[in-house]
Amino acid sequence: MLTLSRHWVDQARHRPSPNCGERPDPDDISLIIVHNISLPPGEFGGGHVDAFFTNRLDCTAHPYFGQLQGVQVSSHFLIDRSGGLTQYVACNRRAWHAGRSCWAGREECNDFAIGIELEGADDVPYERAQYQSLTELVALLQTHYPRLAPEAVTGHEDVAPGRKTDPGPAFDWARFWSGLAARRAPDKRGTP
Repeated sequence: MLTLSRHWVDQARHRPSPNCGERPDPDDISLIIVHNISLPPGEFGGGHVDAFFTNRLDCTAHPYFGQLQGVQVSSHFLIDRSGGLTQYVACNRRAWHAGRSCWAGREECNDFAIGIELEGADDVPYERAQYQSLTELVALLQTHYPRLAPEAVTGHEDVAPGRKTDPGPAFDWARFWSGLAARRAPDKRGTP
């Protein structure tokens, strides 16, 4: 079971990223944005995402990486293909994951959102372990941050339409919502 202390998930691997800042209102955490990432695109493992989020990516190691030279990006969390969880930015801080974005009439979603990256690609099915970790993490965050309404989870494609496509058609939203609902369901004794 995941726990959270001082805005860090205790069970996550902690890899602090310099690519973050203060939120305009640290108490306004009211959206979760699901993304995908793989470096190079469509290839998993290798530690390149971790290096990218911590400004240690060798941009000469692969032809694709050249376009990432000087780019500073982060996310609060990364869930790898095996379901492993890494945290880069404390939840009360602003990670740099959504870019130009808008949700429910509010622009600059990084100001009030938590970014969760899934190691993946738009058209590659996500792993069972990733859905399990994602639903457990979202349930924890929604318990800890009261402004996170149950339905306040969306994809990057929804906050930056036309610019972003992730988590893509391979992400099974019905499976995610079903798993999240199961985590919220009371057990047989009636305890949530």
